[in-house]
Amino acid sequence: MTNDCVTRSPLSSVICHSSFPSMTSFASASDSRQQTARLVQLSDNARAYASDYDPNCGFIVGRDSVLAIDTRATPAMARQFIDAIRSVTPLPVRHVFLTHYHAVRVLGAAAFGPDVTVIASEGTHGWIRERGQADYESERGRFPRLFQGHEEIPGLTQPHMTFGDRLTLWLGDLEVQLLHVGRGHSRGDSVAWIPSQKVLFAGDLVENQCAVYAGDGYIREWSSTLERLEALAPEALLPGRGAPLQAPPAARATPSPPRAASSTRSGRPWPRRTSAGSAAAKPTKPRSRRCGRGTASGPCSST
Repeated sequence: MTNDCVTRSPLSSVICHSSFPSMTSFASASDSRQQTARLVQLSDNARAYASDYDPNCGFIVGRDSVLAIDTRATPAMARQFIDAIRSVTPLPVRHVFLTHYHAVRVLGAAAFGPDVTVIASEGTHGWIRERGQADYESERGRFPRLFQGHEEIPGLTQPHMTFGDRLTLWLGDLEVQLLHVGRGHSRGDSVAWIPSQKVLFAGDLVENQCAVYAGDGYIREWSSTLERLEALAPEALLPGRGAPLQAPPAARATPSPPRAASSTRSGRPWPRRTSAGSAAAKPTKPRSRRCGRGTASGPCSST
Protein backbone atom coordinates (compact mmCIF):
# COMPACT_ATOMS: atom_id res chain seq x y z
CA MET A 1 0.00 0.00 0.00
CA THR A 2 1.34 3.44 -0.88
CA ASN A 3 0.23 6.99 -0.32
CA ASP A 4 1.16 10.35 -1.78
CA CYS A 5 3.87 11.54 0.61
CA VAL A 6 6.40 14.28 1.03
CA THR A 7 9.82 12.84 0.15
CA ARG A 8 11.92 15.95 -0.42
CA SER A 9 14.37 15.04 2.33
CA PRO A 10 16.18 11.70 2.80
CA LEU A 11 14.71 11.53 6.31
CA SER A 12 11.26 12.51 5.09
CA SER A 13 10.46 8.90 4.29
CA VAL A 14 9.56 8.36 7.94
CA ILE A 15 6.39 10.39 7.36
CA CYS A 16 5.29 8.02 4.61
CA HIS A 17 4.74 5.26 7.10
CA SER A 18 2.11 3.26 5.22
CA SER A 19 4.56 2.54 2.41
CA PHE A 20 6.24 -0.13 4.55
CA PRO A 21 4.64 -3.58 4.18
CA SER A 22 6.57 -4.72 7.28
CA MET A 23 5.63 -1.66 9.35
CA THR A 24 4.83 -2.40 13.00
CA SER A 25 2.13 -0.52 14.84
CA PHE A 26 2.56 1.03 18.26
CA ALA A 27 1.22 -0.47 21.48
CA SER A 28 -2.54 -0.41 21.97
CA ALA A 29 -5.03 -1.81 24.43
CA SER A 30 -4.96 -5.09 22.49
CA ASP A 31 -1.15 -5.31 22.43
CA SER A 32 0.00 -7.58 25.24
CA ARG A 33 3.37 -8.74 23.85
CA GLN A 34 6.08 -7.80 26.30
CA GLN A 35 9.25 -6.33 24.84
CA THR A 36 12.72 -6.30 26.34
CA ALA A 37 14.74 -3.18 25.66
CA ARG A 38 18.41 -3.68 24.83
CA LEU A 39 21.49 -1.53 24.99
CA VAL A 40 23.07 -0.52 21.68
CA GLN A 41 26.35 1.40 21.58
CA LEU A 42 26.14 4.38 19.21
CA SER A 43 29.56 5.89 20.00
CA ASP A 44 32.16 5.94 22.75
CA ASN A 45 29.83 8.03 24.92
CA ALA A 46 26.33 7.34 23.61
CA ARG A 47 24.02 4.40 24.13
CA ALA A 48 20.53 3.54 22.94
CA TYR A 49 18.01 1.71 25.11
CA ALA A 50 15.87 0.37 22.31
CA SER A 51 12.91 -1.99 21.92
CA ASP A 52 11.31 -3.49 18.85
CA TYR A 53 8.68 -0.77 18.64
CA ASP A 54 8.10 0.61 22.13
CA PRO A 55 9.41 4.14 22.76
CA ASN A 56 13.21 4.29 22.81
CA CYS A 57 15.37 6.07 25.36
CA GLY A 58 19.08 6.82 25.37
CA PHE A 59 21.89 8.27 27.42
CA ILE A 60 25.22 10.03 27.07
CA VAL A 61 28.07 9.37 29.48
CA GLY A 62 30.27 12.35 30.24
CA ARG A 63 33.37 12.74 32.37
CA ASP A 64 31.49 13.21 35.65
CA SER A 65 27.82 12.54 34.96
CA VAL A 66 25.19 11.13 32.62
CA LEU A 67 22.51 12.79 30.50
CA ALA A 68 19.39 10.61 30.11
CA ILE A 69 17.21 11.17 27.07
CA ASP A 70 13.51 10.50 27.77
CA THR A 71 12.45 8.32 30.71
CA ARG A 72 9.71 5.79 29.81
CA ALA A 73 6.13 5.94 31.07
CA THR A 74 6.33 5.18 34.79
CA PRO A 75 8.93 5.15 37.57
CA ALA A 76 8.80 1.35 37.55
CA MET A 77 9.61 1.26 33.84
CA ALA A 78 12.25 3.96 34.29
CA ARG A 79 14.06 1.91 36.94
CA GLN A 80 14.73 -0.73 34.28
CA PHE A 81 16.31 2.00 32.16
CA ILE A 82 18.36 3.20 35.13
CA ASP A 83 19.58 -0.36 35.74
CA ALA A 84 20.76 -0.44 32.12
CA ILE A 85 22.64 2.84 32.64
CA ARG A 86 24.24 1.40 35.79
CA SER A 87 25.45 -1.61 33.78
CA VAL A 88 27.55 0.82 31.72
CA THR A 89 28.68 3.42 34.26
CA PRO A 90 28.43 4.21 37.99
CA LEU A 91 28.31 7.95 37.25
CA PRO A 92 25.20 9.80 38.46
CA VAL A 93 22.43 10.92 36.11
CA ARG A 94 22.34 14.68 36.63
CA HIS A 95 20.25 15.76 33.64
CA VAL A 96 17.16 14.35 31.94
CA PHE A 97 16.26 15.69 28.51
CA LEU A 98 12.71 15.38 27.15
CA THR A 99 12.69 15.20 23.35
CA HIS A 100 8.99 16.15 23.47
CA TYR A 101 6.03 15.52 25.73
CA HIS A 102 3.89 12.45 25.42
CA ALA A 103 3.13 10.72 28.70
CA VAL A 104 4.42 7.36 27.54
CA ARG A 105 7.93 8.86 27.26
CA VAL A 106 8.32 11.15 30.23
CA LEU A 107 6.35 10.20 33.34
CA GLY A 108 9.12 7.94 34.62
CA ALA A 109 11.25 10.98 35.45
CA ALA A 110 10.55 10.74 39.20
CA ALA A 111 12.64 7.55 39.36
CA PHE A 112 15.79 9.61 38.70
CA GLY A 113 15.40 11.43 42.02
CA PRO A 114 14.89 15.01 43.17
CA ASP A 115 18.39 16.24 42.32
CA VAL A 116 18.11 15.64 38.58
CA THR A 117 17.57 18.66 36.32
CA VAL A 118 14.84 18.06 33.72
CA ILE A 119 15.32 19.99 30.47
CA ALA A 120 12.83 20.58 27.66
CA SER A 121 12.12 23.05 24.89
CA GLU A 122 9.81 25.99 25.50
CA GLY A 123 7.31 24.45 23.08
CA THR A 124 7.25 21.25 25.11
CA HIS A 125 6.74 23.20 28.34
CA GLY A 126 3.79 25.05 26.82
CA TRP A 127 2.27 21.79 25.64
CA ILE A 128 2.52 20.31 29.14
CA ARG A 129 0.62 23.26 30.58
CA GLU A 130 -2.12 23.05 27.96
CA ARG A 131 -2.58 19.34 27.43
CA GLY A 132 -0.35 17.35 29.74
CA GLN A 133 -3.04 15.91 31.97
CA ALA A 134 -5.37 15.07 29.11
CA ASP A 135 -2.50 13.38 27.28
CA TYR A 136 -1.69 11.26 30.33
CA GLU A 137 -5.27 10.11 30.75
CA SER A 138 -5.56 9.30 27.06
CA GLU A 139 -2.28 7.40 26.78
CA ARG A 140 -2.74 5.42 29.96
CA GLY A 141 -6.07 4.19 28.62
CA ARG A 142 -4.69 3.39 25.18
CA PHE A 143 -1.39 1.79 26.20
CA PRO A 144 -1.95 -0.14 29.44
CA ARG A 145 1.06 -2.41 28.89
CA LEU A 146 3.42 0.56 28.93
CA PHE A 147 2.00 2.06 32.13
CA GLN A 148 2.99 -0.71 34.51
CA GLY A 149 3.03 0.71 38.04
CA HIS A 150 1.26 3.92 37.06
CA GLU A 151 0.17 4.32 40.71
CA GLU A 152 3.69 5.59 41.47
CA ILE A 153 3.49 8.52 39.06
CA PRO A 154 3.56 11.63 41.30
CA GLY A 155 2.17 13.97 38.67
CA LEU A 156 3.09 15.51 35.35
CA THR A 157 6.79 15.79 34.58
CA GLN A 158 7.72 19.47 34.57
CA PRO A 159 11.03 20.82 33.27
CA HIS A 160 13.36 22.76 35.55
CA MET A 161 15.08 24.39 32.58
CA THR A 162 13.74 25.34 29.16
CA PHE A 163 15.31 26.65 25.97
CA GLY A 164 14.17 28.23 22.72
CA ASP A 165 16.17 26.88 19.78
CA ARG A 166 19.41 25.65 21.34
CA LEU A 167 21.05 24.73 24.62
CA THR A 168 24.61 23.43 24.90
CA LEU A 169 25.58 21.11 27.73
CA TRP A 170 29.18 20.30 28.50
CA LEU A 171 29.62 16.87 30.07
CA GLY A 172 33.24 17.45 30.98
CA ASP A 173 34.86 18.12 27.61
CA LEU A 174 32.04 16.50 25.62
CA GLU A 175 29.71 18.96 23.90
CA VAL A 176 26.04 17.99 23.65
CA GLN A 177 23.66 20.28 21.78
CA LEU A 178 19.95 20.22 22.56
CA LEU A 179 18.21 21.60 19.48
CA HIS A 180 14.68 22.58 18.57
CA VAL A 181 14.98 22.61 14.78
CA GLY A 182 11.27 22.79 13.99
CA ARG A 183 7.91 21.16 14.54
CA GLY A 184 6.83 17.79 13.25
CA HIS A 185 5.59 15.08 15.59
CA SER A 186 4.68 17.75 18.15
CA ARG A 187 5.00 21.44 18.91
CA GLY A 188 8.11 21.07 21.04
CA ASP A 189 10.14 18.46 19.15
CA SER A 190 13.83 18.68 20.00
CA VAL A 191 16.86 16.46 19.58
CA ALA A 192 20.16 15.73 21.29
CA TRP A 193 23.21 16.01 19.06
CA ILE A 194 26.85 15.13 19.75
CA PRO A 195 28.69 17.04 17.01
CA SER A 196 32.11 15.51 17.65
CA GLN A 197 30.73 11.97 17.28
CA LYS A 198 27.91 12.64 14.76
CA VAL A 199 25.31 10.97 16.99
CA LEU A 200 21.69 12.12 16.89
CA PHE A 201 18.89 11.27 19.33
CA ALA A 202 15.91 12.23 17.16
CA GLY A 203 12.89 11.46 19.34
CA ASP A 204 9.67 10.80 17.47
CA LEU A 205 10.62 13.08 14.61
CA VAL A 206 12.08 9.86 13.19
CA GLU A 207 10.55 6.37 13.42
CA ASN A 208 12.18 3.29 11.93
CA GLN A 209 9.65 0.89 10.36
CA CYS A 210 6.97 1.84 12.90
CA ALA A 211 3.64 3.55 12.36
CA VAL A 212 3.92 7.30 12.86
CA TYR A 213 1.58 8.96 15.35
CA ALA A 214 0.51 12.30 13.91
CA GLY A 215 -2.40 13.25 16.16
CA ASP A 216 -0.44 16.21 17.53
CA GLY A 217 1.65 16.66 14.40
CA TYR A 218 2.55 19.50 12.06
CA ILE A 219 3.16 17.46 8.96
CA ARG A 220 3.48 20.31 6.48
CA GLU A 221 6.41 21.46 8.61
CA TRP A 222 7.72 17.98 9.38
CA SER A 223 9.52 17.55 6.07
CA SER A 224 11.43 20.82 6.46
CA THR A 225 12.34 19.88 10.02
CA LEU A 226 13.75 16.59 8.79
CA GLU A 227 15.81 18.41 6.19
CA ARG A 228 17.44 20.38 9.00
CA LEU A 229 18.22 17.13 10.79
CA GLU A 230 19.67 15.67 7.62
CA ALA A 231 21.97 18.69 7.30
CA LEU A 232 23.66 17.53 10.51
CA ALA A 233 24.83 14.42 8.59
CA PRO A 234 24.49 11.97 11.50
CA GLU A 235 26.46 8.74 11.39
CA ALA A 236 24.38 7.13 14.14
CA LEU A 237 20.74 7.96 14.88
CA LEU A 238 18.33 6.75 17.53
CA PRO A 239 14.74 7.06 16.29
CA GLY A 240 11.81 7.45 18.62
CA ARG A 241 10.82 3.87 17.91
CA GLY A 242 12.45 1.05 16.00
CA ALA A 243 16.04 -0.07 15.66
CA PRO A 244 18.92 2.42 15.91
CA LEU A 245 20.34 3.50 12.56
CA GLN A 246 24.08 3.21 12.08
CA ALA A 247 26.24 3.46 8.99
CA PRO A 248 29.74 4.58 8.04
CA PRO A 249 30.10 8.02 6.44
CA ALA A 250 30.61 6.50 2.99
CA ALA A 251 27.07 5.12 3.10
CA ARG A 252 25.48 8.56 3.37
CA ALA A 253 23.98 9.90 0.16
CA THR A 254 20.47 10.52 -1.10
CA PRO A 255 18.21 7.60 -0.16
CA SER A 256 15.58 6.09 -2.37
CA PRO A 257 11.90 6.66 -1.55
CA PRO A 258 10.11 4.84 1.30
CA ARG A 259 9.81 1.38 -0.28
CA ALA A 260 13.58 1.07 -0.34
CA ALA A 261 14.20 2.19 3.22
CA SER A 262 14.07 -1.23 4.87
CA SER A 263 17.44 -2.67 3.92
CA THR A 264 19.81 -3.74 6.68
CA ARG A 265 23.54 -3.75 7.08
CA SER A 266 24.88 -6.25 9.61
CA GLY A 267 21.49 -6.23 11.30
CA ARG A 268 21.52 -2.45 11.64
CA PRO A 269 19.04 -0.78 9.29
CA TRP A 270 19.93 2.28 7.26
CA PRO A 271 18.14 3.56 4.17
CA ARG A 272 19.39 2.21 0.86
CA ARG A 273 20.74 4.81 -1.52
CA THR A 274 20.05 5.99 -5.01
CA SER A 275 21.49 8.76 -7.13
CA ALA A 276 20.23 12.24 -6.36
CA GLY A 277 19.00 12.75 -9.90
CA SER A 278 17.07 9.53 -10.31
CA ALA A 279 13.38 9.62 -11.05
CA ALA A 280 12.74 7.48 -7.98
CA ALA A 281 14.05 10.23 -5.73
CA LYS A 282 11.64 12.88 -6.99
CA PRO A 283 8.93 13.96 -4.55
CA THR A 284 5.31 13.12 -5.11
CA LYS A 285 2.55 15.64 -4.66
CA PRO A 286 1.10 15.53 -1.13
CA ARG A 287 -2.55 15.45 -0.24
CA SER A 288 -3.44 17.87 2.54
CA ARG A 289 -5.95 17.61 5.35
CA ARG A 290 -6.16 18.57 8.98
CA CYS A 291 -4.39 16.33 11.49
CA GLY A 292 -4.54 17.17 15.18
CA ARG A 293 -3.08 20.66 15.59
CA GLY A 294 -1.28 20.69 12.26
CA THR A 295 -2.00 20.11 8.60
CA ALA A 296 -1.21 16.65 7.30
CA SER A 297 0.14 15.55 3.95
CA GLY A 298 -1.27 12.09 3.39
CA PRO A 299 -3.12 10.12 6.09
CA CYS A 300 -3.13 10.66 9.82
CA SER A 301 -2.14 7.62 11.83
CA SER A 302 -3.44 6.77 15.24
CA THR A 303 -1.41 4.73 17.63
